[in-house]
Parts: sequence; structure tokens; C-alpha cells
Amino acid sequence: MKNFRIFFPIVTLFMLYTFNSCSDSFDDKDIKSNPNAVTDVDVKTLLSGTILGVAFVHEDTDVRIASMWAGELTGLSRAHLGFGQYIVSSQTFNWNNLYPIGNQARLIQIKADVLGDKWTKGVGQVLEALVITKATSLYGDVPYSQAFDRDKFPTPIFDKQIDVYNALQITLDKAIVNLSEPSGLAFGANDFIYQGNVNKWKALANTLKARLYLHTKNYPQAIASANFGIQNSAADGLIPHGTSQGQNTNQNYDFFRVSRAGDTGFENSFLKTLMQSRINSFNSKTNETALYNHYIKVGITAPNNLDPNTADGAFTADAPHPIITFYENQLIAAESQARLGNLDDALTALNKVRATLATGYLNGKTFSTINRKYDAYVLEDFNFSGLANPTNLPTEQKALLYEIISQRYIIFLMQYEAFNDYRRLASALPVVQLPINLATGTVKPQRFIYPQQEINTNPNVPKPIPTQFSEVSIFPKL
Repeated sequence: MKNFRIFFPIVTLFMLYTFNSCSDSFDDKDIKSNPNAVTDVDVKTLLSGTILGVAFVHEDTDVRIASMWAGELTGLSRAHLGFGQYIVSSQTFNWNNLYPIGNQARLIQIKADVLGDKWTKGVGQVLEALVITKATSLYGDVPYSQAFDRDKFPTPIFDKQIDVYNALQITLDKAIVNLSEPSGLAFGANDFIYQGNVNKWKALANTLKARLYLHTKNYPQAIASANFGIQNSAADGLIPHGTSQGQNTNQNYDFFRVSRAGDTGFENSFLKTLMQSRINSFNSKTNETALYNHYIKVGITAPNNLDPNTADGAFTADAPHPIITFYENQLIAAESQARLGNLDDALTALNKVRATLATGYLNGKTFSTINRKYDAYVLEDFNFSGLANPTNLPTEQKALLYEIISQRYIIFLMQYEAFNDYRRLASALPVVQLPINLATGTVKPQRFIYPQQEINTNPNVPKPIPTQFSEVSIFPKL
């Protein structure tokens, strides 16, 4: 971690140029006169590169591994065959993107303070929280309190996971205060997520707070944050993409169709099983065939293969990719209300999701009207023999929770939050879990492994080194 601050600004700006083809990002006089003087990069250019970095870590190999370990995707060949069977080592993972991007987010805040720019500082705080949320939810205890001061803390301590979660809530609270300021410096041209709309950044911050509260089982606070979170799909935090290969295409498209075609698919995945069971059920209010076809297309890489739909569905080259969305916000509220026994409120939140799915909207794209149906539920649908209780769960509460977590699972395809749910639900009361099949063996994967580079250079890495089957404290097994 100790060399990241020196080199990453150049890497980030290079990524900005390579993937977005934004040659005007290099018009800054300091960059032109001295490309190694990275501390002279202006805050707006730094913001663009950091947002790009945050986008990158929401579409990377880590996310694919998380999707496989959640049973959504199947590893079929080469390295991903092993990843899908939980065969990983400390060499598999690295923090070469996570912590440098977090460092850049912290640098944005420092530069914004010099300018007295509360809005840009608030966005920097949200970006920092997004990066560290991914790190701690996947790895457990991680550096945070000492992570971004290389000179003072060259080998930062690993903070306890709950302490990281609490600190992230404070970071996001500060971000919301800054984003609530009546005025600030405009940065729309440097923000490809929200085009400088601070209210949308503030809503995203609240939804991220709600996610963190859901992880820690603080359901009243999760509901309170969701009430100020993303309230409609127009405010979704989406990564835009284009069709210029090697510049701005969706990373899933590049992996599934270009660089590693056939290495993964949906054969034997629980996602396929779950969606097919919902399609073939007696639930007259739901037809998820259109969404299934949006995700899965047969025969792209080989006859009869169940491939990610890179042709005309969710994973085309120009498909936007979600960071955090309206659907997640409402499903956090729905699950939290259901766990507190407020079933009417839970149903209201779930039906908001269904009403939007009924329009065919998902992550900036629209899936087919053919065989697409999401009628509103009523509580009676979750009775013991109700149409929305396919597994005959004994109470309306458990049946409603099963529907909510099923919808979360389906919507979270290719988002690492699906793996968080996979672990979280084992101890969330009342316990309701999806019967996700293991790819191999009898033990569920529980975490990512600390990178070898960190083990070699930081004596504060927890000992003994956890394995992929060691639980993290936020998601204990009962």
C-alpha cells in the first residue's frame, strides 16, 4: 500500500484517457508541462479519474468471483473454472486498484478544502466510502483509519470490520452535510455518473448508508436512510458505456464476449434455477421470462450454452453498469420493514420495485414487453398456500422475505452485493435463505483472501491468515 499515492494519479488519468477517450482531460497546463507532477493535477481532473476508478472496481474480476460464489454465474474454463470452485489463493486478489482509488478520493477532499468547495468534497467522501465498503464487506478487517497517510503510517493497521462500518457511516454523514450546502463549485463536466447533480449524489450516499445498516442488522436505521435514498430509477448510480472496443465498452461485455468468451455461463447456476422456477410457477402475477432472456441467451459461444446475453440484453458493449440503484434502495426498505414485522410497509416498498420492473427498466436499459409481468402483490398472496409462497413457508413474514431476497438476488446479477446477501442471510432473523447450491464440496466461501502483496509488506495483516472459508464478523454463521 505504501507506494500507491505516488503512482496512481498517472494511472487513473491514463485510464480516463484510454477507456473514455477524453483527450481534453489532458488540457491542464500542469499535466502538459510536467506529466510526473501529479500533485498539481486540478481537483476536477482528479474527480473524473477517481470516478472512473470507482466504476472500474464495480465491474472487475472481484465482482465476477463474487457472482460465482453467490451461485449466480458458473465458472466453466481456465482460471474461472477454479474460481467458481472456490480455488483461490492470496495471489488471486490484489488491492492495486481499491486502495489507490480510495487514496485519490481522499486527495479530492484535501484539494476541495483548499478551494472551500463543499460539493466536490462531499462527492470525494462518497467515492471513498464506496471503495472501502467493497473492501471491508469482501475482506473483513481492513485498513481504513491509517490507510491514506503513507508517510505517517507506511504499514497501516487493520481496523475491526465493525469499526470500519461505523467509520463509513460517519464519512457518509459528513458527505451528506457537504452535499447539502446551498452552493459549491460546479463539476458537471467531470462527473459522468450524475453530471454534477449533488442531490443525486446525496441520495446515493443515503442508500449506501442503508446498505451498511442492513449489513449490520440495524433495520430501523436502514429504513430511515432509505427514506432519503434513491427514490426513482432516474437517480440510479450507473456507469455509462459505449461501443468503442478498448475504450469505453462494458467490462462484462469485454470478458463474456471478447477476451474470455465461454469461460463462464449460467449452466448449473442457482440464478437459472431460481428464475426458471419463478417462470414455471403458479404465480399468476409474475412472468419473469423477459428478464431471464435479458440476462441469458443460448448459443452465443457454442450451441446450447447458457451464455450471458451480450447480443441484445444486459451485457451488450454499451450497457450501463450499476453501482447502486433505486431497486436496491427499495429492497433494503422492504426487507428491513419485513424483518421488523411491518408487512404492509414492506409490501409497499416491494411493489414499487415491481411497478418499475413492469416498465421493463433495468440499469439504464429496457427489456422486452413479451412475457413481462409484475402485478402488485397483496398480503394474502403470501399465505401458506398463496400464489407468492411457492415453498409453503409457514408465515406471511417469511414468505414475503423469501420473495424480497429472491428479487434482490435476481437484480444483483454481476454486483458483489449478491455475495454479501449470500453470507448475510445466514444470521439475519428470522432466518430465510435461498437454497443456493454449492459448486463443490460442503463448505460455503465466506470472504476474499488478503492479497499476497499486503501479506509480504504489512506486518499488521491479521494472523493466522484467514482462508476463503473463514467467516467475517459482520456476517457470522449461526
